[in-house]
Amino acid sequence: MVDDREDNLFSIETILEPDGYHFVKATSGRQALKILLTEFDFALILMDVKMPNLNGFETATLIYEREKLRHIPIIFITAHNYGDENIFKGYQSGAVDYIYKPINPGLLRAKVSVFVELYKKNHKLLLQEQKLIAINKSLESEINERKISEEKIKILNLQLLQHVDKLEAANKDLDRFAFMASHDLQEPLRKIRTFSDRLSGKYEEIFDDEAKRYLNRIQNAANRMQMLIHDILTFSKISAEKKEFVKSDLNIILQDVLNDLEAPVKEKQAKVMIEKLPDLYINPNLMRPLFYNIVSNSLKYSKKEETPLIKISSDFTDENAGSKYCRIFFEDNGIGFDQKYSEQIFDMFIRLHNHSEYEGTGIGLALCKKIVEEHNGYISAKSAIGKGSTFIVSFPTEIKNISREKSPIPV
Repeated sequence: MVDDREDNLFSIETILEPDGYHFVKATSGRQALKILLTEFDFALILMDVKMPNLNGFETATLIYEREKLRHIPIIFITAHNYGDENIFKGYQSGAVDYIYKPINPGLLRAKVSVFVELYKKNHKLLLQEQKLIAINKSLESEINERKISEEKIKILNLQLLQHVDKLEAANKDLDRFAFMASHDLQEPLRKIRTFSDRLSGKYEEIFDDEAKRYLNRIQNAANRMQMLIHDILTFSKISAEKKEFVKSDLNIILQDVLNDLEAPVKEKQAKVMIEKLPDLYINPNLMRPLFYNIVSNSLKYSKKEETPLIKISSDFTDENAGSKYCRIFFEDNGIGFDQKYSEQIFDMFIRLHNHSEYEGTGIGLALCKKIVEEHNGYISAKSAIGKGSTFIVSFPTEIKNISREKSPIPV
């Protein structure tokens, strides 16, 4: 409130005081300017037109020269009717309205309440705008960070693809090398076996016991070498095998495998119990060595004092976010092994027993794992020493054309 007369200021304050406003009073235009420039924000200025030194119009002009004060509305209070020209001058200087003396209390309160309400709403809008600006800055920062992260991910994915390509090329070279090396090793091995057999047949009566023992060790080593080369060749051929997955009767494949194992089954008087297996989309050429290695493993590691028993069964389970799998169980009552080795046994050349106890090359189970992975499946084993073992092979049931992309292992 700006007026050079204290009684006028008191009168206006008395009218507006019931509405709970906070008043700041000035008795001159210069004092009003000083207060406006040094104190807090104002919702409205009520200013008398006729004041000494700086009148209301001049004060209003000076007020609105300041950028920070231009938003404050000014209502002029006057006892004179200056005519349209002077009223227009007041509006030009920045006034929004006039109130004439003697003041109508109701009119004054009504006009002040309108501008105070506008001020409150504008203040809320400004606060909201500041919040929106802060939110936008935060969003811009998040977007920039996301763009940077996406670029990093793209670079990492590109590097990963390059590493995968290099790894696949290296694996192909390694498979090719293993195949060629194993193939080339067979010729000198055949000569070793041929000439050792000739020595054994032609000079058996001449050789003493020590010579016969040495010759027998040569023949046994050659046999183990032949088995090792055969297994390496089989392992290296899996990646090169044409991926044709057809719906096949697993029972027929299993029966063919058992026919091949008829001699060791009879020798050990083993009992093989089979529940009917389902039809699955598989590569039959790969399924035969898988079944063969697992069943022969159970026969090989059977207990000497107990009749070998092998149970083969299957079930279906939903895993991997709804993907359906067929699990095939190969359960035996053999010597078993410590469960802590349940993952290592599927690595190449890993053997838990030495050659003198049990024959083998340490490739059979690694071969099984590779075959299962070629079908987007997985293999695991459960065992305990002296309590037999159970090998579990799982295949997806609903995918006909299986890609080289490996399935995630269910938890």
